[in-house]
Amino acid sequence: MLLPADLPTPLQVLDDPDFAAAGVELRLKRDDLAHPTVPGNKWRKLAPNLAHAVETGAVGLLTYGGAYSTHLRAVAAAAGALGLASIGVVRGEELERAPRNWSLRAAEADGMELRFVSRSDYRRLLTERRAPGEGWLVLPEGGSNALAVRGAAAIPAELPDLGPNDLLVCPVGTGGTLAGVAAGLTGGARALGVAVLRGEGYLEDEVRSLHQAAYGRQFTTWSIDHAHHGGGYGRVSPQLTAFAAEFEQRHGLRPELRYVAKTLRAVHQRLMAGELVAGTRVTMVVTGLPDPA
Repeated sequence: MLLPADLPTPLQVLDDPDFAAAGVELRLKRDDLAHPTVPGNKWRKLAPNLAHAVETGAVGLLTYGGAYSTHLRAVAAAAGALGLASIGVVRGEELERAPRNWSLRAAEADGMELRFVSRSDYRRLLTERRAPGEGWLVLPEGGSNALAVRGAAAIPAELPDLGPNDLLVCPVGTGGTLAGVAAGLTGGARALGVAVLRGEGYLEDEVRSLHQAAYGRQFTTWSIDHAHHGGGYGRVSPQLTAFAAEFEQRHGLRPELRYVAKTLRAVHQRLMAGELVAGTRVTMVVTGLPDPA
């Protein structure tokens, strides 16, 4: 049985001296606390897809991810709890012979069959998205599809009194969460995505495609910051590690590095550059948990 999510997720106002001095409010939308086994934006994006799988009598889920993919772990946990089979296509054929890292071990422990492929085959399979048999639901990398976008659109709906001074910020990996947040905005609020990988132009196209697939229209309430990916997906610089450590010391919260810390640092650097004017209320969506210590 899959436990329900604990929604709405908490909204935490941070007492941060840098933001206070600039007259800017900083809040965290704690989606990392949404679900014990399917955390953060993964629950938002997976829930409608899981409902669709159950309604259509699917026998299993197939999806794609890298060596530390939160999405793979979330699909494995959710599918196992619902009595569905799951297959994870993993980028990197060399990983098959290597000892399993903690993330892949967790996916296998929840019953996921892992299939390791070369990077070239991975790109091809992502495009083809072939089901392994009748009754299988194929989810894209990161889980970002039209149903996922509608699931993520519930995030701003949980924030009361949005207005033109509100800026909602989230990491961008495959674009589904940003697409949903932007689509769900009200009151003249805007959304900013912080790219965690190299993808200028490509990520914008992905968000537009997701909007078209989910709503049959485009939205103009969003933009993407490409200056803080740190060199690519999974790249964690000493400066980012130091920022995350200082953030934890200030606020008692250890941020996940590949998505959350990059986004928090981007917001802080925008503040220090004077790009966030007094009166702005920033709400940062915390999309996931840090890796085990």
